[in-house]
Amino acid sequence: MSMLTPPGLKGKQYRISGKAYPRLARPGQKRRRVFQVLGAVVALALIGWGTVQLVSVFGSKKKPVAAAGHCVRPATAAAGDAAKSSASPHASASGSAAPGASASASAGASAGASLPPLPAGVPQPSTFTVNVYNATNHPGLAGQTAKLLAQRGFKIGKIANAPAPLEGKVTGTAQVMGAIASKAAMQLVGSEVTGSTATNDTRTDGSVDLVIGNGFSALQSPAQAAQALALAVSPSPVAGAHC
Repeated sequence: MSMLTPPGLKGKQYRISGKAYPRLARPGQKRRRVFQVLGAVVALALIGWGTVQLVSVFGSKKKPVAAAGHCVRPATAAAGDAAKSSASPHASASGSAAPGASASASAGASAGASLPPLPAGVPQPSTFTVNVYNATNHPGLAGQTAKLLAQRGFKIGKIANAPAPLEGKVTGTAQVMGAIASKAAMQLVGSEVTGSTATNDTRTDGSVDLVIGNGFSALQSPAQAAQALALAVSPSPVAGAHC
C-alpha cells in the first residue's frame, strides 16, 4: 500500500510507502529521556556510596580501650609471672616437709635475699607474728607453708589446723585475718598468696593469721610477691591517654 502526497507536489519525490504511518516524537521528549537516564545513574551512585559508608561504620570493630587501672604492667611483673612458685602444693601426712621441699625452701630463701626494699609503711616480716592455719584436707600443708615463709624472713607463730568455723570453709586460695591497725602487715602476708582475701577481726595484738584455703596451690615466687605488694600498697593509676 502506498500513499501519495496532495496534488500540486511532486508525488514521486515525496512518496511515502509502507504499511504504517511514521511516528513522530513530541518536541523535548528526547531531552527528557536523557535527564531520566542521568537521574537514574546519579541515584544508583548515591545508593552505592551510602551502602559502602554503612558497611564501614557497622562492619568495622574498634580496638578495646584499656580499662581503668589495667595499664600494661612493668617488666618486673612479667618477670615475676614467669617465675615458678617455690611452695609445694601438698605435704606428707605426718606434717613434715614433702619430698624435695628442702630444695624448694632453699630456692625460696636465696630468692628472698635479693628482694627489693619494702614499700614505705610496710613493716618488716620479722617484726610481727604470722600464724599459719590449714583449712583444707591436705595434712601438713600449714607446716610446709610456714617453713617457706620463715625462709623469707617471717616470724612464725602457731601452725595448726584452722578453727572449726573456718575448716573447709575457705574456698579461695587463702584468707588473711588481723586487726584493722595491722593493715600493712596483712597486705605483706597476703601478697605471698595469689588471690588471697583480707578480713579484720577484734584482736588487739599485731599478729596476722594466714588461713590456707581449698584453692591454694603454692606461694608466689618472691618476685611475684614483691610485685603484688607494690600494687596493693600503691594501686595502679586510672588509665589515661598514654596508658
